[in-house]
Amino acid sequence: MVPLAFYPKDSMGPTNNALVKLYQADQQLREAQSRLDSVTRNVRLQEKKVLDLTAREAAAKTELTRLKAHGAELDLENKSREEKIEKLREQQTQAQTNKEYQAFLVQINTLKVDKTKVEEEQLATMEKVEKLTTESESLAAQKTNESGKLGTMKGSIDSQVKELTSEIDNLRPAREEAANAVPLKALDTFNRLGERYEGESLEAIDKPHPKREEYIATICNIDLTVDVYNRLHSRDDLVFCPGCGRILYIPADLTPEKAVHKPKAKKERKAKASELAAPVPLQTLATSVVSSVDEDEPEEPVQHISVPQPAENNNG
Repeated sequence: MVPLAFYPKDSMGPTNNALVKLYQADQQLREAQSRLDSVTRNVRLQEKKVLDLTAREAAAKTELTRLKAHGAELDLENKSREEKIEKLREQQTQAQTNKEYQAFLVQINTLKVDKTKVEEEQLATMEKVEKLTTESESLAAQKTNESGKLGTMKGSIDSQVKELTSEIDNLRPAREEAANAVPLKALDTFNRLGERYEGESLEAIDKPHPKREEYIATICNIDLTVDVYNRLHSRDDLVFCPGCGRILYIPADLTPEKAVHKPKAKKERKAKASELAAPVPLQTLATSVVSSVDEDEPEEPVQHISVPQPAENNNG
């Protein structure tokens, strides 16, 4: 992560620069919280185990209380049936007719059947109570053991937790200050993206080829428009990644010199020595010589030579 003090102020517009500073402060805070979570992870798992055992023990005790109460109710029911059966038997002995006797007998047998069913339910309830009592005692022993482990673990990381907690408390004001410098609409967008991407609200751009005007989004690794750097550098609008919707920004190491490729100026080509002493065509050379001779040498005067004429023939 680039420290806040070393991020170039003129890399983008004020809103985008403020977002980058907020992003950096937010990342620092999240990293500290992540380290604290990592240190306390085993403790939290142990706390969860103790809480689970506590809940299971409480549930077992509640069920045990209910079963014991139900067993007591069944016992009262059976005692009530026994009393009814005894009364019916007394009345049966005083029956005047066989019909009355048989009627008392039917009632007695019916109560005996009901009593047997209740006794069976009582027996099943007692078995459940015994089993649940054993389970409850086991859960209580486990909870005591795991609680002891939890106390030991907390003691071993106590200094680390205090140090990281102090670091987090020191980082929060910087994050709040950075957030106050961002316009409300941009801040709302930043927070919404942070919730979606676990703090990764921003995405840096990069130029993979130094001699090509091409840019990519570093997280999505997709191509961006050619003017993305110019839009971020010269304007103050939020530019979003077409792939994920994160806010794009210019990283500190992508300077204008690296981002915008300027082809080098071509140097003038020096003539080679062989080109300077190139041979002149023979025809051109001869013509030039004749022309030079004609221009430089004066014409010699023409000498008239007298030619003797033949003698006339007088004999003619």
